Amino acid sequence: MNKMNFNLKQYLKEKQELVNLHLKMILQQYEQKRELVLAMSHSLMAGGKRLRPILSMASAEACGKNFELALPVSCAIEMIHTYSLIHDDLPAMDNDDLRRGLPTCHKKFSEATAILAGDALLTHAFNVMSQPEQVFKNFPNSQTRIKLISRISQAAGIQGMVEGQMLDMQPYQPKENDSLINHLKKIHALKTGKMITVSVEAGALSVGADPEMINKLVAYADKIGLAFQVVDDILNIEGDPKIMGKAAGSDVLNDKMTFPAIIGLDESKKFAKNLVDNALDSISLFDETAVPLRAIANYIINRDH
Repeated sequence: MNKMNFNLKQYLKEKQELVNLHLKMILQQYEQKRELVLAMSHSLMAGGKRLRPILSMASAEACGKNFELALPVSCAIEMIHTYSLIHDDLPAMDNDDLRRGLPTCHKKFSEATAILAGDALLTHAFNVMSQPEQVFKNFPNSQTRIKLISRISQAAGIQGMVEGQMLDMQPYQPKENDSLINHLKKIHALKTGKMITVSVEAGALSVGADPEMINKLVAYADKIGLAFQVVDDILNIEGDPKIMGKAAGSDVLNDKMTFPAIIGLDESKKFAKNLVDNALDSISLFDETAVPLRAIANYIINRDH
């Protein structure tokens, strides 16, 4: 894979189409007119960057292996991510009306249906990982699948994303040897970072990468996961709602703790750039198979949505 002629836009498009095709196949196993399935499909098939599944496949490629082995876990991770967005948009959480340019699930259907659609996506994601043969031609062996389920359940639950969401909802209470910025880093390392990190790790695990390679990829992912959230905070101030598919300025209106609110807009941009530079250093010894991961890291701080 030549760095000089690598086309990130085309790469993302091809991988998005592949993920969308298989997500659609997963949903097509069920009666399409059921309200629960309609609600799941409304949110899951609404588009989106598909960053997490693409990171999984790019990680598998960086290990010099067939990325299709990572496709089942990639789709499962996107299902978990979408569940989290559905619940995050609810009136009891962020109370958003738009997601990916469409009405949020609870606006399109009802709060109860949105909650259950999120529940269904979360639980079915683990069915996809444990029984990938229902949809996928290539998948890891059973021992690897058990390891993947263990790692992803940790990243998504009380040790990761859900705990981060909980901390994000609670008022900040200063503790000894803690600071506001460190508290915010902890929130986002859990809320956003854990699932991005496990996406990269899962891709490498799916293809049987060695521990040293996985450790370097995890170090890369930890940095880009936090950078992604910093850029999200910046876009909430500077972004174009028409491009982002959701309202801008909501963080200020909701008095949310953000990086620009604590360290300022310019410092936030410098912080994000430094994180990405460190992420690239982590995979500096990888060959050209890691070109997509490098390009994605740069995309994260230059994106407009």
